[in-house]
Amino acid sequence: MDRQSRYKDFSGFLAGYFPFKVQKLSVNAGFSCPNRDGTKGYGGCTYCNNQTFNPAYCRTEKTIAVQLEEGKQFFSRKYPQMKYLAYFQAYTNTYAGLDSLVRMYEEALGVPDVVGLVIGTRPDCMPDALLDYLEELNNRTFLLVEYGIESTDDGTLRRINRGHTFACTEDAVRRTSARGIRTGGHVIVGLPGEEGRDKIIRQAEILSGLPLVTLKLHQLQLIKGTRMGEEYLRCPGDFHLFTAEEYVDLVIDYIEHLRPDLVLERFISQSPKELLIAPDWGMKNYEFTNLLHKRMEERDAWQGKYFKT
Repeated sequence: MDRQSRYKDFSGFLAGYFPFKVQKLSVNAGFSCPNRDGTKGYGGCTYCNNQTFNPAYCRTEKTIAVQLEEGKQFFSRKYPQMKYLAYFQAYTNTYAGLDSLVRMYEEALGVPDVVGLVIGTRPDCMPDALLDYLEELNNRTFLLVEYGIESTDDGTLRRINRGHTFACTEDAVRRTSARGIRTGGHVIVGLPGEEGRDKIIRQAEILSGLPLVTLKLHQLQLIKGTRMGEEYLRCPGDFHLFTAEEYVDLVIDYIEHLRPDLVLERFISQSPKELLIAPDWGMKNYEFTNLLHKRMEERDAWQGKYFKT
């Protein structure tokens, strides 16, 4: 049984839409967040430092088109036939007026070889008027709306200062999917109070009940310059940080309880070493994926093995 047989991977998902290689290019469009500007709160989520995933070319003083062109140059040397998805990633990429959002999304789509959009956002920032536009956009290009879910537990969401409930997430996912828009989610595994296997497996079961097309998960990382990082340095005993070996088996347990058709895009995150407090596994994404597949073979595990409808 090969890797694609053991779980639904993102590259296979994209291959079903495009007859060529496709790469996501991150865009920093200068958005803020309602959890930072006082609308919902200040300081943002306690784990968040957006410097951990912004490539060097993503600078807000550059236009969206320039950021994408510079990102293309990085990949086009090795893959001259590559096409691209503009990934609106940093902060909350639907948190602006409709006219401004339309202008930014259309600017990205106007860049040669950009064949679609991935829009990362919060579930409390998806008004119906924007969904009207995204529904129309989805009819003429590839579109994936990716919600930061982070947790299905309201107590945990309060603990990390998320500023919304899981009911809000469920509503946004269902409203988006009902428009025919591909809808994705992102969760953090091992948030404080959610380190136990039973709670984590229960999350997989809950998410399987939502009309999600894609799912990203990654381990909890403690990052410099965040409130959670400071909490960890003060009271490390309040946190359980998985070893890579523990996490591999936990992810496999998670996958085995997921709906079989959910596309799994990512399993770990790699924060820059200069920003990372812990855990430091020294492992790249592809190395973890190889380890995961080997362990799945050893366990004869596959996605949905224990999924119950």
